[in-house]
Amino acid sequence: MVFVFLSIGAIALFSFIAVATWSGTRMREREAYYRSETLKKIAETQGAGGASALEFLREEDRLERRRRGQGQRLGGLITMAVGVGLMIFLYSIPDPDAHFAYRVGLIPLLIGAVLLGHSLLASPKE
Repeated sequence: MVFVFLSIGAIALFSFIAVATWSGTRMREREAYYRSETLKKIAETQGAGGASALEFLREEDRLERRRRGQGQRLGGLITMAVGVGLMIFLYSIPDPDAHFAYRVGLIPLLIGAVLLGHSLLASPKE
């Protein structure tokens, strides 16, 4: 009975992964198609149109860089919060042999600090 349950679960899992991958690929194809059509229409309506199409691409690139930087800042803050929470949790363990175990929380705390610092200081500015 357990074998039947595990085999059905494995089939369902891999079927879901296949459908999710196929769906994501179709969505990316559609976005690329709509983007290219938008660029064609911009170029056609402006005559020579190269300048406005180029400005559209630059604006799109600027928005993508901003989104990526905000994601990196958010990731750094979340990782720092996990580190602080882990330190608090491990510090509250009553076992005297595990007194310094809370220092393990410094690992995600420092990784989050580096992510946050890089997104604020070292990433390219607009």
